[in-house]
Amino acid sequence: MKRILVIGAGLIGSRHVQAVRQHPRCRLAGVVDADPARGDGTAPFFQDLFDVDVEVDGAIIATPTGLHHPQGAHCAARGWHMLIEKPVATTVEQAHELAQVAARANVRCLVGHHRRYHPAVRQLREVITSGAIGDPVNSTLIWSMRKPDDYFNTLWRQSEGSPVMINLVHDIDLLRFVLGEITDICGFGADHQRDGARVESGAVALRFESGACGTISFADTTPSPWGFEAATAENPNIASSGQDMWWITGTKGAVSFPSLTLWTGARDWSQAPQPAQLPVQSAVPLEAQLDHFVDVIGGGAEPVINLKDASRTLEATCRIEALLATDIKTRKGAHMPEFAKS
Repeated sequence: MKRILVIGAGLIGSRHVQAVRQHPRCRLAGVVDADPARGDGTAPFFQDLFDVDVEVDGAIIATPTGLHHPQGAHCAARGWHMLIEKPVATTVEQAHELAQVAARANVRCLVGHHRRYHPAVRQLREVITSGAIGDPVNSTLIWSMRKPDDYFNTLWRQSEGSPVMINLVHDIDLLRFVLGEITDICGFGADHQRDGARVESGAVALRFESGACGTISFADTTPSPWGFEAATAENPNIASSGQDMWWITGTKGAVSFPSLTLWTGARDWSQAPQPAQLPVQSAVPLEAQLDHFVDVIGGGAEPVINLKDASRTLEATCRIEALLATDIKTRKGAHMPEFAKS
């Protein structure tokens, strides 16, 4: 029975707390959160990580990204194995430092890109790697949701709550997981709906090592049915649509996700591809991730995504964020009067 400490009891942290409570091989050692209202009296509660005085085997860090590095270093110093929510850190440099700290402390770390545990994602990867659609050529992905206004009541989300770092980081990790490493990035960003100090929508073009190209269209200001959470119903806080949101085409066919509709049989445009519905398995990714974390703590499994791997996802995500933020600033500057620029 592994003793798990959950650090941060917000939207995702509360889901981790529930998963730990329900897991047959876990016991909730305690919860850490600055807000005392988030303690329910059924487990030890601490407002400061330094106050934790219970035995811990593994810690789940589910706090804002800026806290991951210092809290991860604290956990490593205390010998606690870690599951760190995405993004693993604010910067790639911090992620590398954390990897070094964990290695010196002989602490095992798993990063919370939990979508890699989704059965349909694993099936999609098998479709691509098996050559069922030939060589991948294009990928088109949409993440288009409208976050409720009160989501931005938290001050850090008003300036740092870009959907690139919070949401697209998941999709970027999936693109790497399924299609390989990203080599080139370009795109445009916008912030004209909520007019906050952050990227809120945009379009991104990518090239992969294989030569395949892809696009991401995203926004957190648009109530649409297209997005991973809505498509898969994996997040209880987001309404389900069941609509596909990712399409990959290859030299022999195409596949859409998450329906796993496989289109093959056409030689060229004179023939119509025929659809086949691949079987879709079901599982709760967050629970599957916790099950794996328990194995990682015990030394019986290597992390599905470790700090080094997660750093590559973070690097690509940071490149996109910086590119789009610069695009917004450049366009705003171009529209300013000459006297204001000086």
